[in-house]
Amino acid sequence: MHWSSLPDDTLAALRAGSMIPAHLLALNADRTLDTDRQQALTRYYLDAGVGGLAVGVHSTQFVIRETGLYRPVLELAIRTARDWTPLGGRRPLFMVAGLAGKTEQAVTEARTARDLGYHAGLLSLAAFPGAGESELIAHCQAVADVMPLMGFYLQPAVGGLFLSQSFWQRFSSIDNVLAIKMAPFNRYRTQDVIRGVLAARAEDRVTLYTGNDDHIVLDLLTPFTFMREGQAVTIRIRGGLLGHWSVWTERAAHVFRRIQEAAHAQRIDAALLTLDAQITDCNAALFDVAHDFRGCIAGCHEILRRQGLFKGIWCLDPREGLSPGQAEALTRVQNDYPHLVDDAFVAKNLGRWLE
Repeated sequence: MHWSSLPDDTLAALRAGSMIPAHLLALNADRTLDTDRQQALTRYYLDAGVGGLAVGVHSTQFVIRETGLYRPVLELAIRTARDWTPLGGRRPLFMVAGLAGKTEQAVTEARTARDLGYHAGLLSLAAFPGAGESELIAHCQAVADVMPLMGFYLQPAVGGLFLSQSFWQRFSSIDNVLAIKMAPFNRYRTQDVIRGVLAARAEDRVTLYTGNDDHIVLDLLTPFTFMREGQAVTIRIRGGLLGHWSVWTERAAHVFRRIQEAAHAQRIDAALLTLDAQITDCNAALFDVAHDFRGCIAGCHEILRRQGLFKGIWCLDPREGLSPGQAEALTRVQNDYPHLVDDAFVAKNLGRWLE
């Protein structure tokens, strides 16, 4: 499966810049899949106005692979996306599947995702600590032989590796790479990715997506201009694939549209810069920055529990939960930034999503 075989409208949506939340995982108290709530969550994202879904990624919990949930969760999400008619009507939807593990596992997951109808695989390299660049590139090429890839620079705090500009240049040269999600939570390393894409002369094929939940608005507003062989070349981050967008999604979609309009018009007002700081403040509470991201998934679950979408905040790993003071931090940002919270939207439509 090559990216050139994707539907034209779907590929165009990715290239133009889509809002793609990292899909969370709804569980029952016994830590089994809550199918009804999981389906309702997918419907919520679609009604909120997203341009795609990322399933089987970090926010969906990597442990789904060890509990036999990988295929069922991916299958439920794409079936629901196909069957549901969102508010405002259908739109092109770019579906991303998380891929992880050593080469044999990642290739097997890529085949599963491809056969289910996913458009690209978000490839985690966390299973290769200490590996050399050539070994990593060989792994990426093997998976790219199965389906189109979205590269993934995962932050070290949750298992990511340091990946150099040279790596990203070689990765971008793989023909079946169509995008990269940059989530090192580090400005220097984010720019390593951008410079690698430019060095590979792949900027027309490889679309950049932010995964820097601590820097969402400015990533999407900034024109990055670097020199290449004496010529200035400008590239933009077009969209986002973010765990932060897994909650308060309807309001996030509104902000994303404002950012796209401002970037297109090349007019950046101070209100957007203020929003950048406010959204980062919200993310600090959601992702539990005070405790090195230990409660990052549980924090998102807690928002959905408060809204009624989730029955509890259970994770597959019983050791994962809210950190001390995190619930209070979430309450503070909800109260401080009501314009970023979509409680009213969820309350109005919750019954519809749970039908």
